[in-house]
Amino acid sequence: MKKKNETWKVPHTFVIVFFVVVLAAIMTFLIPVGQFQTEEVTYTSDGKESTKTVLVSDSFEYVKDEDGNLVRPGTSLFEPYGEAGFLNYVFEGLVSGDKWGSAVGVIAFILIIGGAFGIIMRTRAIEEGILKVIDKTKGREVLIIPIMFFLFSLGGAVFGMGEEAIAFAMILVPLMVALGYDAITGVMITYVATQIGFATSWMNPFGVAIAQGVSDVPVLSGTPFRMTMWVVFTLVGIIYTWKYASTIRKDPTRSVSYESDGYFRKEASKQNVNSAFTLGHTLVVLTIAAGIAWIVWGVVEHAYYIPEIASQFFTIGLVAGVIGVLFKLNGMRVNDIAEGFIEGAKDLLPAALVVGMAKGIVIILGGDSPDAPSVLNTMLYGAGQGIGDYPEALSAWFMYIFQSVFNFFVVSGSGQAALTMPLMAPLADIAGVTRQVAVLAFQLGDGLTNILVPTSAALMGALGAARVDWGTWAKFIIKFMLLMFLLSSIFIFIAVFTGF
Repeated sequence: MKKKNETWKVPHTFVIVFFVVVLAAIMTFLIPVGQFQTEEVTYTSDGKESTKTVLVSDSFEYVKDEDGNLVRPGTSLFEPYGEAGFLNYVFEGLVSGDKWGSAVGVIAFILIIGGAFGIIMRTRAIEEGILKVIDKTKGREVLIIPIMFFLFSLGGAVFGMGEEAIAFAMILVPLMVALGYDAITGVMITYVATQIGFATSWMNPFGVAIAQGVSDVPVLSGTPFRMTMWVVFTLVGIIYTWKYASTIRKDPTRSVSYESDGYFRKEASKQNVNSAFTLGHTLVVLTIAAGIAWIVWGVVEHAYYIPEIASQFFTIGLVAGVIGVLFKLNGMRVNDIAEGFIEGAKDLLPAALVVGMAKGIVIILGGDSPDAPSVLNTMLYGAGQGIGDYPEALSAWFMYIFQSVFNFFVVSGSGQAALTMPLMAPLADIAGVTRQVAVLAFQLGDGLTNILVPTSAALMGALGAARVDWGTWAKFIIKFMLLMFLLSSIFIFIAVFTGF
């Protein structure tokens, strides 16, 4: 009998996360736990005084038992009473954190956004709007890519846009597919663009500002260098996306997301050629625009975050639903508002589950609190100790590598800054590297790897909106990540050699 030729398929995201949890569990038998002391650091950002709890760099100590032996806790198969065993990782990951962050807050955020857009989709205002855009942009469709990429990159740089890209992906992915591109293009011009802006920002309040504050570097200093870096990275991202999108438009079957894009093509084919963009549709679109303006204002002026933004999107969806019922858009009735919310939330449920599962990795390693005994603290300390033993340029480059790897475990920009910068800043002094360069290594390592790691809640949410599995995404994005890695390394070396 002849064996059938089977092409290797990237494992499902859930499978990948499961085996990373297995690896984390094994590490708890091999690596002893350790902990740091913490302190409050005060810094000034944008004229306002802020405080952050950070670890004390020289306070690390291994935890020992009564006989003076290093403690290697291991991971049991199952633990009752809310403790973390191997089989507890899904539940414990899902309920960890609070409403301000990973995981439970982000999970609620993703589900509410999905539900809100489920209501909006019931009105068919987005679909009708897409037809209107296609009609108005004939011959100029390609301009949407550089304009959107630039705007989203600017949003990431100025106010740390990230999770908000999930909602925009829900709007722009169907548009990209309808224009002859693919869902990948939609994710590139929304989520990826925000992370490029986030990583190269000169003023992002959740990343570079905190890192500079806790490193005793003047907040918002080094702006000309970073603005130049942002322009270069954004331009490279636009060109890469533009070239890729042009290739896909010539032959859509070359897209790695061609099969999953079938959903959007099917939805587009359902549309009535004689359909019209009515007053009701216009009001729904204006509601979305006004809601987004409200969100941007809240984030910039009042530092709105996950709880507020989720409620704002819920309001947008609710108002859109009421308009849909009043104008009988797509034959909507009151019950369709509830059903639309359920359908929308269901579509993003896999992305929400991944967020909890990924958080389970950190929980198995003992958590990310610097003053609590954990394997992760020992890994952080061990990696930091070896960085200062190389020439200046290599030390700075290894800082970048370290921050990139560590971001798999602690995706939060502010959280990673509080954990790593108190270690990296004094290590930079020892290695002869400026603290400004250490901050640069942090922001590039933290921001850009968010484009790839499955532990990023915002990435998984955006991929969920685009109906693209993480394995499919990894297959596509790896070349782009290598390009970003090369470009980041070049800027790190330039910063060292110019005394940045």
